[in-house]
Amino acid sequence: MISAGRKADQAALVIGALAVVWVVCRRGRTERRLDAATDATLVRLLPLSALVLLVLTLLYAGWERPGWESAGRLPGDATFGTLALVQGLLVIVLAVVAHTLHRTDPDRRAAMRGLAGPAVAMLACALGGVMSGGVSQRVSDWLDGTGASIPGPPVLLTWQASVIPPLLVLLLVLGCWLARRAWQLAKAERAVVERDYPGETGDPGRTRRIAYARAMAALTDRGPRIVAVTSTATLLLGAGALVGALATDRTPGEAARGTYDVVHGAAETAQALGSWLIGLGFILFVTWGRRAYKDASARRTIGILWDVGTFWPRAAHPFAPPCYAERAVPDLTWRIATWTRSTGGRLVISGHSQGSVLAAAAAWQLDPATRKRVALLTYGSPLERLYGRWFPAHFGPDALGTLHEEVDCWRNLYRLTDPIGGPVRLPGDCGPAVDRAALKDPLAYGRTDTHPLPAPILGHSDYQADPAFAEERRKLLSRLRPEVPAPRTTNRPPETTP
Repeated sequence: MISAGRKADQAALVIGALAVVWVVCRRGRTERRLDAATDATLVRLLPLSALVLLVLTLLYAGWERPGWESAGRLPGDATFGTLALVQGLLVIVLAVVAHTLHRTDPDRRAAMRGLAGPAVAMLACALGGVMSGGVSQRVSDWLDGTGASIPGPPVLLTWQASVIPPLLVLLLVLGCWLARRAWQLAKAERAVVERDYPGETGDPGRTRRIAYARAMAALTDRGPRIVAVTSTATLLLGAGALVGALATDRTPGEAARGTYDVVHGAAETAQALGSWLIGLGFILFVTWGRRAYKDASARRTIGILWDVGTFWPRAAHPFAPPCYAERAVPDLTWRIATWTRSTGGRLVISGHSQGSVLAAAAAWQLDPATRKRVALLTYGSPLERLYGRWFPAHFGPDALGTLHEEVDCWRNLYRLTDPIGGPVRLPGDCGPAVDRAALKDPLAYGRTDTHPLPAPILGHSDYQADPAFAEERRKLLSRLRPEVPAPRTTNRPPETTP
């Protein structure tokens, strides 16, 4: 009966996996036709089926089995190693293709010289494999019921767990390097702050805070280097783990047996520590997701990553949530085209942060005649700083230069304290025509008649509070033709305060 229950669990697991793959492959795989079909019933049944499968597994694990003892390794050892090998080979092939494409059309601002995609894919494969395998290992130990670990998990997973401590040490070194770099930048920025606020920098603490904000914002540009080092180390350590698992068919501790006790103890410690760190990482991942519901700052950070991840169509990331841009961009494009056609006027599109990306995407979708009647005002925009570097084929210098030529006019605002937004950096005379000089942040160094309280360091938020925003918007509006409908006004007297 127990053997039959195990076979039933395995069959249910295979059926559920095939259903998930079928749903993903059937939906969101084309951009040429409207996907009006729905799999609402099946999609609703999948979570329920997974819950039922979990309950059946728990019942099977808790079944009384007197005289039974777990021995040997769990099935699927060769399958796990094959998956890891295939993933590594695919990442290497992707890197070769990306390097070849970058050499044919080099872009000096592209992140990691065009290797950003393979690097992120490497980290994603490693994180997904280690997290899923590590959680399975910990759960199998807990469900074993003997109070001791069994040599059940795949050998490769044990080797991968053993390389996690060295990888964390590398991340610690990179963190120390970033901290030192931030300290150097903050020290150099103090002199720049004194030049930006001549005759006012009499408060060393205020100067340090402004310089530190600028230095921390500049660390965003070091992100590609961190990803490059981490992904390269992950690839090398993963390859070493794969070779060790295939060459010895034993865990690191078993492979080191018979050598010095120090080596054997270090291997056993790394194996155990890495295994527990995987479980701890999964708990932290869930805790951080839960924190997003209670902490505004955490919710804002996760929201930024969510916006970037769900901007691209489902064909680019079929396992991700639905793409909001597939609804937002056509809707915005339709409203722009309808208004300009019905009024015969021109339009200024104002976009902040991710909104500037949506505004640019909507402008690209317009027909040339309508696009010539549109002006852009972007602020805190990641168009070039993030999207242009990580997705140069879609937001590189050529694409942004074409957008500048086809829209009526374009102005971009940014601050040196903004860790997300930055200049568009168009080449030649187009650069100053689009980018305004970096806005002051804070607006005033000390107390003034306009700012009786110390002006806050705004960073990425509240660009509308800067007088430059109203000035640039007024200049763009002045380019509108006379026949454009005037803004609505009311006859109410101006409000006064007692």
